[in-house]
Amino acid sequence: MKKTRIYFIEQSTDFNSDDLNSSKIAGAEKILINITNNLAKDPSLEIKVFNNTTNEKGLNNVSWINLKKINKYIIADHLISMSDANLLSLISSNKKYLWSHSVQSIEKFLRKKQLKAFLINKPIMILEGEYHFKNRSFLTSFFGKKVIKLAPDYDFIETTIDINKLPSQKAIFTTRSDRNLSFLLNNWKTISKNSPHSELHINPPYVLKDEDHKLNIKVRVKSDKSKLIQELADSRVMLNPGHKGEVFCLAAEEARELCVPIVTMGYGSLYERVDHNKTGFIAKNDNEFINYASKILNDNDTYLRLKENLLKLRGSKTYDQVSKNLLDILNENA
Repeated sequence: MKKTRIYFIEQSTDFNSDDLNSSKIAGAEKILINITNNLAKDPSLEIKVFNNTTNEKGLNNVSWINLKKINKYIIADHLISMSDANLLSLISSNKKYLWSHSVQSIEKFLRKKQLKAFLINKPIMILEGEYHFKNRSFLTSFFGKKVIKLAPDYDFIETTIDINKLPSQKAIFTTRSDRNLSFLLNNWKTISKNSPHSELHINPPYVLKDEDHKLNIKVRVKSDKSKLIQELADSRVMLNPGHKGEVFCLAAEEARELCVPIVTMGYGSLYERVDHNKTGFIAKNDNEFINYASKILNDNDTYLRLKENLLKLRGSKTYDQVSKNLLDILNENA
């Protein structure tokens, strides 16, 4: 039986699927590992990833190959480049796709010299949500664009949740510090007054000042995924304002799967991650953000109500569904 060859290509860093639980990879790399592992369960598909790995091997029926091994004889049925249109020119394929992880401006698209390769390869754009779909420019999605719905790692889905557990008054922020951490820290000054025993745990890099210590702000030590799962499960609320550059926010999806309510301003795609007053709160201004955060930290009934709603959604998004979603997109263009 001839297999359908679905090849992925990217050049972010040195990794393969052995690194799924490592803190050295970010959301985009996690997505690639999860989608390829899941696709490779289908014996009719041949899955290969070409990237900067220095540890070439077959893992979970996926071949991880260094970019330097690409030659003119490699041909794919479907070639998917992660973020970089220029990579599409390296492998022959009748069907090419550009999977984007950002709202890329035309200026940046041109500055990164992707336009020529984009026009030559004519890729269909794969985007990660409705916000992403609406904000990807016509010029950089000229040949079509499709939305794929993402999911958290299976380890988050399979973690046991105690519905009656009341975590301590701990708030957490596990996304990048350039995504409105300053907004959060400014409002935390008031939140901590409303909830004086609460703590805020944020991602590195960040150098704590004397005032931060007084406000019970802690910098997380990033380690493996099991540590992250434990930290999230022990948190009372995720405080994530969102950011215009956030097209999906895997951190928020991970919190949702572990039944951690989220308070957000809904910036970027964060409004897609929260069902207001059911799984968290979408604030309209600073005061609402402060009040919603304080309410979850201080009011057990509010926290448990949101947690119960979140529990009903557990397992509703998996990489089985993501894989089907992607195959539907590929089959539409077969």
